[in-house]
Amino acid sequence: MRRRSVSSCKARFLVASAAASALLAGCGGDVSSTRTPVVVDGTVTIAGASETPSFHPYSQFGLSLAPYAYDSLVSVAPGGRVVSALAERWRAGATSARFTLREGVTCSDGTALTASAVARSLRYAGDPRNRLVGARTVLPGVPFTVSADDAVREVSVRTASPYSFIVRTIGLLPVVCPAGLANPGALDRSTAGTGPYVLSDYTSGGPYVFTRREGYAWGPRGAGNAAPGQPARIVVKVVPQEATSANMLLTGGVNIAMVTGPDRERLAGHGLSAVQVPTVVGLAFFNERPGRPLNDRAVRRALVGALDRKGLANVAIGGDGTPARHLTARDSLCHADAATGNVPSSGARRELRAAGWTRNEQGELVKRGRPLRLRVLSSGDFGSTLPSVAELMAVTWRALGVDVDLVGESGNAVVHAMYESGSFDVVVGSSPGPQLPAQLVPYFSGPSASGELNFAHVTNAAYDRLVVRALRSPGDTGCADWNRAAAALLRSADVLPVAEGTSTVYGHRTTFRLAPGGRIVPTSIRLHR
Repeated sequence: MRRRSVSSCKARFLVASAAASALLAGCGGDVSSTRTPVVVDGTVTIAGASETPSFHPYSQFGLSLAPYAYDSLVSVAPGGRVVSALAERWRAGATSARFTLREGVTCSDGTALTASAVARSLRYAGDPRNRLVGARTVLPGVPFTVSADDAVREVSVRTASPYSFIVRTIGLLPVVCPAGLANPGALDRSTAGTGPYVLSDYTSGGPYVFTRREGYAWGPRGAGNAAPGQPARIVVKVVPQEATSANMLLTGGVNIAMVTGPDRERLAGHGLSAVQVPTVVGLAFFNERPGRPLNDRAVRRALVGALDRKGLANVAIGGDGTPARHLTARDSLCHADAATGNVPSSGARRELRAAGWTRNEQGELVKRGRPLRLRVLSSGDFGSTLPSVAELMAVTWRALGVDVDLVGESGNAVVHAMYESGSFDVVVGSSPGPQLPAQLVPYFSGPSASGELNFAHVTNAAYDRLVVRALRSPGDTGCADWNRAAAALLRSADVLPVAEGTSTVYGHRTTFRLAPGGRIVPTSIRLHR
């Protein structure tokens, strides 16, 4: 394997995972229109939006490519049903879960996977001292302990407090084999899992090559990787521009790519397989750190209330858009209309006056002689229309008398501002499209120190109270509380989702399935002539 230096990545913001993922979206389904004969032992090329600085499956960027080389205890089928993977059966309660492993599972180095090995991987991922950002976006938001019984191939998990989704969090974490845990630093540039492929070649800017393993037979529902048409190699090629991805789909330069913008129009009628994936286009975050102007709830509500949500949605979609009704995509668990009656509307000038802001002779909003100044960040790396969404927000707020510094940055620069320097007031980013409402909790609750996920320093007592109550209810029985919690964030203008949207995953001479979350199921890929 060629090994060139891969820069370390401190990306902790949820939009970074969206930018890095080869195919990150919000639904599952089949792409099955191709009926020509299959290609035996071929190569499938997938377009990825950005470079992968690390292949560590628990890092923010490595998590998106992990399914090619790593398995989890369970999988989620199209439609949302939990199905077997490394575990052949499982059972769960409010504070515990037990997983029984399949027999005969081996790591990529040939060693047998034991329950003890799985337990070590889960402990490593959940240890806060390891600061594994990607793992934290999957794992429960409460402490947990893990034990193992190799004699009966059983892994047991117990949480410190009730948690609704133990199986759909811990059960979906990629499992790292003992060789990888023995040298975690090597996971940045190699793979050590039980998955259907292994990383065999890469350069820092791509492509990333995964080669099929022999004897693999423990994928979702016992799927293998040797059926006719399954590729011998999967190549992930970095293609930053959607227009280029569209061109390559038409010419066969890539077999699979996601396109979200206007280039979809010219892809119609060319025999490509396609599936629509619900998304949230645009998610605005407000810096509530002490001393920043948006620490004041009244100011946040006034500024959000001044916005034309329909106009923002039109810009975000590049056409006739629909304002987003929730923080997550419409096919996610517990999705409902949390926005109507909760997102602030109108009365901006009145609320600003009540908060002590008045316009001076120059038309600037001032309070105690200090102007209201906002630094608004956006990046085209997180979505081609998002800088235009930020621009429309800035135009609206300037009309109120706000001094807006509108800044377009690279994705890495935005992440640095949010998690390191704190030099922002508003960020127009993107939603990660989580399937579980609990996956958003770390971003809007808990510690706000450097390195924590609550980068905007949100403190919302109503949200925290409702989350605690929702977590006591198993599965979707707590949806009413989860939606009340989302409504509490929207009422306080802690966050603003912009538009309901869709992305489209296209296949050129290729069929595949998408699991919930929009990721390709590696064992489902078939290459056709």
